[in-house]
Amino acid sequence: MEKYYHKKFAVLGLGIEGKDAINFLLENWGEVTLFDQKEEKDIDFGGIDKSKIKIVCGPKYLENGLKGFDYIVRSPGIYRYLPEIVEAEKTGVKITSAVKMFFDLCKGKIIGVTGTKGKGTTSTLIYNILKADGKDVYLAGNVGKPYLELLSKLKKDSWVILEMSSFQLIDMDKSPNIAVVLNITEDHMDWHKDREEYLNAKKNIVRYQQPKDTALINIEYETSKSFAKVATGKVDFFSKKLIEGKYKENLLLRGEHNLENIAAAVEVAKIVGVNEDVILKTVRNFKGLEHRLELVAEIDGVKYYNDSFATGPQPTIAAIRSFTEDETIILGGSDKGLDYGELRHEIEKKENVKNLILIGDVGQQLFDTFKGTTFKGQIINLGFVSMTEIVKKSAEITKSGGVVILSPAAASFDMFKNYKDRGNQFKEAVLNLSQNK
Repeated sequence: MEKYYHKKFAVLGLGIEGKDAINFLLENWGEVTLFDQKEEKDIDFGGIDKSKIKIVCGPKYLENGLKGFDYIVRSPGIYRYLPEIVEAEKTGVKITSAVKMFFDLCKGKIIGVTGTKGKGTTSTLIYNILKADGKDVYLAGNVGKPYLELLSKLKKDSWVILEMSSFQLIDMDKSPNIAVVLNITEDHMDWHKDREEYLNAKKNIVRYQQPKDTALINIEYETSKSFAKVATGKVDFFSKKLIEGKYKENLLLRGEHNLENIAAAVEVAKIVGVNEDVILKTVRNFKGLEHRLELVAEIDGVKYYNDSFATGPQPTIAAIRSFTEDETIILGGSDKGLDYGELRHEIEKKENVKNLILIGDVGQQLFDTFKGTTFKGQIINLGFVSMTEIVKKSAEITKSGGVVILSPAAASFDMFKNYKDRGNQFKEAVLNLSQNK
């Protein structure tokens, strides 16, 4: 910890990790300057004493550069290779992040989970299993507590479960004790320079492991399997095909794709040494996470599912495959530069997909994608309308016995604050639909 004492820190971005870093550094005698592209009046400083930090904010927040600091603490949303960061690095400024500091200072063992989708579900299930077994375990990061505030609680036998995105992994130089690699497809092409950079960032989860560490890799996908070539610890594989049948029975968690998440969690639990009865009981009682194929309500024989976390084609494909009932799919949102060809083919071959409701920036793109295809269902492009209108239209066109799935395959920022806001508005509109009956 000494290397962080009495240093000058530039913290870039005041999201969850930025706040975590500032609070940690102030407690440990760091001099902190916050840089954020928002105007100060629009920044949520909750929990931070503004009088103890310097603040540089607004659209031109980096115009004077970042030289003169000992460390730049980058929040995940800030691109690692911004010119201002690269220039500062050339002058000797060290680049770090809340998660990198956590890896430096953590006394316990770390289980890291990455993949294009499924990270949150897998991480939470691993946490639930280890907790049920009586382990001293913590869930941190995107689906849990901020990392650095946990440090004072951790002991040598503690376990910390981290969901790790490419944004966090891009400049990691340490890897977790157990690294879980789920299916890797393509995402965040609006942030990364190209697919190669995205994959290289993800590979850092296994690149720096110690010989006694374990890389647990989904064997069903060639891209995921390629991580074994750069892994420096022991390599083990998992898949939904290899998992014992008992872990596929009597589940509350819906969807074939979730069997992969279950398979990963089960193998991690076995590596840690959890009793199999505890594993099985926890898996069967696990309901999944909010905004991931979450059953909202059944109204007039139609079930409504909130899958707002599906911000790319792959999770939407997984959602579509999860049902045999007639489906109405709500698709669209802000554009991340993704390819929707595979999604189109999936919808064309699934005869139970009866209706597509298209919304947002990507709505027109998807409408054009389906022109001249073999899809026989109804396509309605609503554009930019309220979630109330979207849900009302889905209720009008979906027959009893069918399902309505909000699984947008796109980001949310054209119409909503984030995927949570989108999902919550969907749930509210569905529940209002029920109350108005």
